[in-house]
Amino acid sequence: MPPAQRRPPLPPGPKAAAAAPCSGKALRGETEPGHSAVPPLPTQPYELDAPSCPPCRHHGVPRVPQALSQRPAAPMAARERGGPVLALVTEPRFAQRLRRHLEEEQLLDARYRLQEVAGGSVALPVLEVAEQRLRALQESGALELPCRLLRIQSPIPSKAASVRTPAQKLCSELRTMVLGLGESWSEELEHDVPRSWQRHGDLVLLSEDSFSAALWTKLGPALWETVASALGAQRLARRGRVLPGGMRSPSVTLLLGQDGWVEHVDNGIRYTFDVTKCMFSPGNITEKLRVASLPCAGEVLVDLYAGIGYFTLPYLVHAAAAFAHACEWNHHAVEALRRNLALNGVQDRCHIHHGDNRQLQLQDVADRVNLGLIPSSEEGWPVACRVLKKGTGGILHIHHNVEALPAPSCLQPAVPRNEQRPPGDSSSGEWEDGQREVQSPEETEGGGKERLAARVRPEWQRWAEAAAARIRGLLEELHGQPWRTSILHIEAVKSYAPHVHHIVLDLECRPTLPAGPWRGPRACETGVAALLAGRCDGCLHSASSGQATQAQAKQ
Repeated sequence: MPPAQRRPPLPPGPKAAAAAPCSGKALRGETEPGHSAVPPLPTQPYELDAPSCPPCRHHGVPRVPQALSQRPAAPMAARERGGPVLALVTEPRFAQRLRRHLEEEQLLDARYRLQEVAGGSVALPVLEVAEQRLRALQESGALELPCRLLRIQSPIPSKAASVRTPAQKLCSELRTMVLGLGESWSEELEHDVPRSWQRHGDLVLLSEDSFSAALWTKLGPALWETVASALGAQRLARRGRVLPGGMRSPSVTLLLGQDGWVEHVDNGIRYTFDVTKCMFSPGNITEKLRVASLPCAGEVLVDLYAGIGYFTLPYLVHAAAAFAHACEWNHHAVEALRRNLALNGVQDRCHIHHGDNRQLQLQDVADRVNLGLIPSSEEGWPVACRVLKKGTGGILHIHHNVEALPAPSCLQPAVPRNEQRPPGDSSSGEWEDGQREVQSPEETEGGGKERLAARVRPEWQRWAEAAAARIRGLLEELHGQPWRTSILHIEAVKSYAPHVHHIVLDLECRPTLPAGPWRGPRACETGVAALLAGRCDGCLHSASSGQATQAQAKQ
């Protein structure tokens, strides 16, 4: 404290040989037998350097502290929480008793440590609302301990505060806010504070079940400003249930900020979208990484449910597909898709088909079809069969939600696959809580749960076999010749609901005989066996196949 702010010490008073312990009446400005009255505490903040309670000759003569504690000052980060901190000072032998009282009354400020001050006394930081409450406790006789109120300039952050998770920090800030307004903090409010959220740049998207208690509505805009500040965000939104209908539009309310447009990066791919208009599932990151690793060079892709480009972009940017046809009927998603294609520099290799894909006029163009719609993409299966190249066929990636019984002790081994998953499995950490990213059951399998991708359950296998048979029948009916379908792989993406899993079936579809006249093997690397199996038309695997395929696709 600068010398100009110090007050001269009061002259020492007569010492008392014996006096009754102080009951803390000084908090009310009263005196008690054997104790002399003292002036009220100075309003100017200062640090403690005196071990005694102000009115008590038994514990020493009251005086205004003259020197700061020798303890080093706390870091600036601790001071930024509001400067000097209100504290109760008592003797060490009463410290734990007083602490329990303060905790029971929810007055102890857990952000700071109890700290020893000059003279051997102990300072217990309390909340700013504590002064009036403490006076009330003294009047009721509930706090019969020698103590006094003052402010300490350099509070020491508690260990818990130093390592607090974002969720804990949010809960602490809200608790302080509620108590500061004279309201009580309850278990209901504690459970109503979100433990996880989705982050997109400077916007945080809260879960739908957060802040449902009636008290929050009384706090008005200050609530959302406090939440945003605690989470380090500029904008805040809360999601609701997905609206009914085929477009799967989100129900999102913007709580703080002017608009909902955000930018998100997954695996080096930039996505921009309006969170109030478009869906974005971070739980699909493993499938997007897998798609990015598929061998698609020179291929034409048809994405029947493109959305904002969740899978279209990995196919184009990382898997090197020659061209993509992206089908989407939600105009908000189409606008985001256009922006995303441009952001990633692949707008010249993709054509957007805006509308119902069941009315799609494309046919005989695709080497690969993505059907990324859950809970089921079955309505798109006839369209997928129609757009596959009738001479060579291709691969379908069919998304579906499959219900399965709880896993038995012994599960079937995974179905072998020809196309490898990516070596890495990192995500952008969209969903947050204090310990690590904890995602909701709708978004991810969750920490500590079984790694679903490592095993295939019997229900998944049975569904895959039934789907393969249905697709084979559609192809044979469409083209009037035999086709074969082969299960390449079953990928578990995430747990969607209890006992319901989002999986992807990689299904290879090939005509059993060449559709056109024999043109010879030429320079094909796959050889005659592949040609006879319907995997090559004699030219697709030549050096110029990529350019030829892209030109045919654009036509």
